[in-house]
Amino acid sequence: MEILKAIRGFDDILLEEAKKFRVITNTFRNLFEVYNFEEIILPIVEYKELFDRSVGEITDIVQKEMFVFEDKSHRVLALRPEGTAGVVRAIVEHGLLYKHPTLKLFYEGSMFRYERPQTGRKRQFNQIGAEVFGVEDPIADFETIKLCFEAFNKLSIDIILEINSIGCPKCRPKYKEALVNYLHSIGGLCEDCNVRKEKNPLRVLDCKVETCKELIKEAPVMLDYLCEECDTHYKSLKTYLKEFNIPYIENPRLVRGLDYYTKTVFEFIKDGLTVLAGGRYDYLVESLRGPHTPAVGFAAGIERIMLYINEIPQKPLYALVYLEEAKIYALKLANSLRQDGLKVEIITRGTNLKKKLEIANKIGASYTIIIGPEEIRKNVYILKDMNKKEQKEIPFSFS
Repeated sequence: MEILKAIRGFDDILLEEAKKFRVITNTFRNLFEVYNFEEIILPIVEYKELFDRSVGEITDIVQKEMFVFEDKSHRVLALRPEGTAGVVRAIVEHGLLYKHPTLKLFYEGSMFRYERPQTGRKRQFNQIGAEVFGVEDPIADFETIKLCFEAFNKLSIDIILEINSIGCPKCRPKYKEALVNYLHSIGGLCEDCNVRKEKNPLRVLDCKVETCKELIKEAPVMLDYLCEECDTHYKSLKTYLKEFNIPYIENPRLVRGLDYYTKTVFEFIKDGLTVLAGGRYDYLVESLRGPHTPAVGFAAGIERIMLYINEIPQKPLYALVYLEEAKIYALKLANSLRQDGLKVEIITRGTNLKKKLEIANKIGASYTIIIGPEEIRKNVYILKDMNKKEQKEIPFSFS
């Protein structure tokens, strides 16, 4: 019988990689705490309609990438492709914005997109993200970006921050008109972009096809069409970033692949890969039948960030080796050392002391603790430094 394997694009995260995963999530979680965010835990399955209405029907996610299925009650459901829509659905459904006019939430979990598995992005991938609701001031945009910048500093990852403004419903129509006119004046766009230029022209700016990238170099720029409100908002954000020495690059071609974004959009990029992306979405809450609520947020791809985590600080491992007569005392010693915060592995395999020491060496123990009847009598244990090959007796009182 063949060994069963994981489905392509649904990968296990094992051992050292799992440690990298947890270092990243813990780094963000610690920052969420000091920035006063609270956690929300979302369901993995939602009605497909949620993503049609929030993400946008004319997006690659909805048209090509969602895992959609019909359940036994003939409801059309989807595995969540992103987190923001679920967060907004939850706060509207539970009326949280009426109790908390300002709300700061974070989430962590698996997302699902049916696309070709690529570097740092599988069909099941993990994100950690946050949303700020009820704050129109660009301070919210700044603090969101600053939190992310601090996270990458703590992870020792050199990162590039790109920012842009994509305007609002007041100023975007004029820009769309200019962009559509430009796109109709050129030829050679890919098949997808020929559809996008009619239904969602901003998405042409996000195309990854090299010929399209070249063709749009002379396209109109949204920054030239911003209304006074959007322009002031964007300039304020840049002032705050400069004041706190957060370097950034203005990228006038930066848009988001989801329909709900307005004003600020930003990405953190490493080696050409987007590892974190976000922006402002002031109209998403009301589009899902909630009160008008300005909002800003981000999502970070954990697997992509893992590509740039090199060394994980490790606690030294203490391997406890005992003779049979000292088993109970070995258990008591292990319990005492663990209560002191030490990482202890009791070596149960091996028929004699020599075999047990070999096993301790194989599992990479930094120190070996040896205990037998003589050590019990003297109320000590032997601590052996596996690197220096030195050992000494340590006093210990057994109760």
